[in-house]
Formats: sequence, C-alpha cells, structure tokens
Amino acid sequence: MKILYFSLGYSTHDHRFLKAIVDGGHEAFFVQLEGNMRQIEDRPVPEGVTQVIWKGGKKPFRSHDLPSLTFDFRRLTREIKPDLVHAGPIQTCAFIAVLAGARPLLTMSWGFDLMDDVHKSKWQEWITHYVLRNTDFFASDANVTRDKAIAYGMDPEKMIVIPWGVDLDHFKPNTDRWSQKTEHFTLFCNRSWEIRYGVDVLARAFVKVAQQKDNVDLILLSGGSQGANIRRILQSGGVLERVTFGGQISQTDLPRWYDMADLYISPSHVDGSSVSLMEALACGLPCLVSDIPANQEWVEEGVNGWLFRDGDADHLAEKILAAMNQREKLPEVGRTARRSAERRADWKKNAAALMEVYRNLK
Repeated sequence: MKILYFSLGYSTHDHRFLKAIVDGGHEAFFVQLEGNMRQIEDRPVPEGVTQVIWKGGKKPFRSHDLPSLTFDFRRLTREIKPDLVHAGPIQTCAFIAVLAGARPLLTMSWGFDLMDDVHKSKWQEWITHYVLRNTDFFASDANVTRDKAIAYGMDPEKMIVIPWGVDLDHFKPNTDRWSQKTEHFTLFCNRSWEIRYGVDVLARAFVKVAQQKDNVDLILLSGGSQGANIRRILQSGGVLERVTFGGQISQTDLPRWYDMADLYISPSHVDGSSVSLMEALACGLPCLVSDIPANQEWVEEGVNGWLFRDGDADHLAEKILAAMNQREKLPEVGRTARRSAERRADWKKNAAALMEVYRNLK
C-alpha cells in the first residue's frame, strides 16, 4: 500500500510511525506541516521513506496559509495517489486532509488536540466536529481521547485505541538499579518545559522537598518556553545547584538517564498515553504522576506508582517525601511497573495492530 503520512513536524514519534509503515511492507510518503522549532529527533527519516517537498514544512502553520496548503495537499494526493492518508493532529493536518478531499482518511489524535487545543475557541471545536464527521477511521492512544472523539461526533464503531508504546528491548530495567543505590535519592523528569506539561509545578515541589531533605536531587531533561520561569523558581528556592539539566537527549542514550533515577515524575496537566511514562514503566522505574485521566489509565496508586493532585505542588512534595520514606518498597513497585509496560506498551505489538487497521481500510 501507498501510505501518505501527514504530521505536524518530525519527532521521535513520527520516526517510529514511519519506520513501522516501511517495516510493514508499505510505501511511505512523509508530508510535514511545519518546520521543527526545536531539534527533537536526531535520526534521519527512516530508509525507504519518501519525504515530500511541498508548500508546507518550512515555518509554523498559520490559519491564513490554509487555502494554499489545502490546494497543494490536493495536488499531492492526485500525484501520489495514496491508498490511505494517515493524518494528525486533528485541527491542523487532519483538517487540511479533509478539506483537500483525501480518502480514505485515518485521523490520529496526538492527545493534546482533544485534551487542550479543542477548548481554545469555538472555531477549534467546529473544526474538530467537522474533521471527525468526515474521517473514515480514528486512532487514539488512550481511552480518554477516544471518549472525547465520540463526544465530538466520531462513530465509535470506526475507532481503535492503540497506545503508542515503546521498544521493550531498548527500555528495560537495570538489574543492578536497587543494589547500587545509596542513601541519595534522584528524581527524574523529561517532559517539555511548556505550560501544559507542568514542570514549574515540579520545580516548586522540589524546592519544598529539598528544604527538608539534603539527600535528594533532580534531573530535568528537555527544554522549552518556560525555561526562564523554571530556573527562577529553582534559583529563588536555593536549590538550583541540586538540579542536573541534561538538555535534549537522543533515544539511544535515554535509557541511561532513566537508570540514574529512583523516581520518575510527570506533572503534566494534559496528556494522552504518555510515551515517556511508558518508557519509565518499561525501565522498571516507580512513577509519580498527576492524577489526570490519561495517567490514571496507566498508574495504579501504590502498585506501580502514585498519583498526586494535578497542579498541586504541596501534594506532589508530600508524595515525593512519602516515596523517599518507603525505599524498601520501591524494587517491587518497579517490577510491577515493568509488568504493566509489558502488558500494554509493547510498540511491536501495537504497531502491528495499526498495520492491521491500514489493511482493513484499503
């Protein structure tokens, strides 16, 4: 099959989807809507993927570009003649695909499009309704986004929930993790420094914890527009020297950073099934995450991790201190975390399920 894969940028997730398409024996054409604002994937486009040159792919998407991009996307579909168009997020790529008359169309939610962007205006809500009413099939990575899609008009008989998953051979437990540990306690977070991911909440919580415990430190990876605010919180709290800023880490090197930690933290306000959470679970790392619906699908309180009240830095600090005070339980929590990843977060199995959807839509 010829698959035209249309996405916002080129991320680690896009690389995995494109590779799965090629590995599944399909011919992949990659159309990128925007130029990457930050380099978040250092691997080239997978071998065998045709990267399509068109009017988009060079700058941020703006609504006034919609007519010209729609006409050019229509041109692409006429020239490539794909058997299937796979497009998302909903309000950008899938909207252009619908306006261009692309069929059959598989619309894929990226989580934030249904959990955040749709609420920004009546226009965004209308687009979401319009796209989902004109979609042949819908793919989501979480039950919470599936339910949102139904509420916006998607036929529940034409949907599938497929967590994006991780490579369980690459992200795996360090068998020496707990035997090597000292009294020092390391917290780890690799969420982007944007408002929706709540890293500022973690920064405030860490200040509170570090003022009570002198044996705790924090690893923060990634970066983003909230960087100055996050550093200001840490600086004013007197804990900046106890934070390691790792920057953007390649997928190759990422497991090593999980191995340095005792506790993974995601303070995100908005998510589908978080891939970084799945990576942490796969690495056998106990997880402490915000109690938003998507995280509740993965983390069971006291079993493979813990939940804290979304946006509540005081409650997060309390939960961190509680985890530190029950270190003897962490190995079993970590083993349970790994088992939960093996049950639901195996990318090989989940990618195969997506390829079956492709075949049925042809």
